[in-house]
Amino acid sequence: MGRYLLVFFLIHPVLARAAVPDQFTQKSITYRTSFGNCPSKSSGLLTLTLMREFERNHSLKEVKEKILSEKLDEKYFLSDYRIAYNPVVKRLRIQLECPEPLAKIQVYKPNGQEHYSAILGDNARMYEPHYENIMRAEKKLTYALPLLAISTEQLEVSAPVEIASFIKRMDLDLRKQVSEIIVSKNNDLTIIFALGGKATSVFMGADFWEEKLTKLTKIVGYVGKSRRYPTSINLVNSKKVVVKFSDKT
Repeated sequence: MGRYLLVFFLIHPVLARAAVPDQFTQKSITYRTSFGNCPSKSSGLLTLTLMREFERNHSLKEVKEKILSEKLDEKYFLSDYRIAYNPVVKRLRIQLECPEPLAKIQVYKPNGQEHYSAILGDNARMYEPHYENIMRAEKKLTYALPLLAISTEQLEVSAPVEIASFIKRMDLDLRKQVSEIIVSKNNDLTIIFALGGKATSVFMGADFWEEKLTKLTKIVGYVGKSRRYPTSINLVNSKKVVVKFSDKT
């Protein structure tokens, strides 16, 4: 089976791009690859690019310079990469890591006009919107991402790091029920949940988000069991939680 994969790769490199073997030999060099959680198609294309660059002069420096000069880490959605060569056994090891998509971002200018869209990764960096489609096509993303609305001013401070950390701390079942996240210019956090087919607004305020998340998780779990869903949950004051229900039965 290993020999078949090797021959197939050498004869049909274009068709094999999306399925580069974990280990194979070409031009007397053995390659070991690891894609982590990266989409295999884009990572396979990047691996072939790096292989060709290395085979020119056997220079790791030139490979890394190519990554930096052509911004291949951004183009191929990398959060980290490691490339090492062992000249004794002639083995090149390529390890790629990609971020977990956390939210679809809509960035707004101070006047309220939409500026651009992106995907927020779990490393707090932003990636091209089609990263979501690639991950979803390979079933590495199986649920709807929440929409994150944020201003350009907030992006210049620590908001992306704080938001990414906050979303990662959410239990996945809770995260799947979030439809929208809004960060105001004062750093006030509002979360819109889709609970029982209805919208529930959660006001988190501007601080102590992690402490409030514990309380929010308990509240959502409780109303889920009772099947009586609130219209709003106010956690601005962490010592006084206010839950409001619709007057309609």
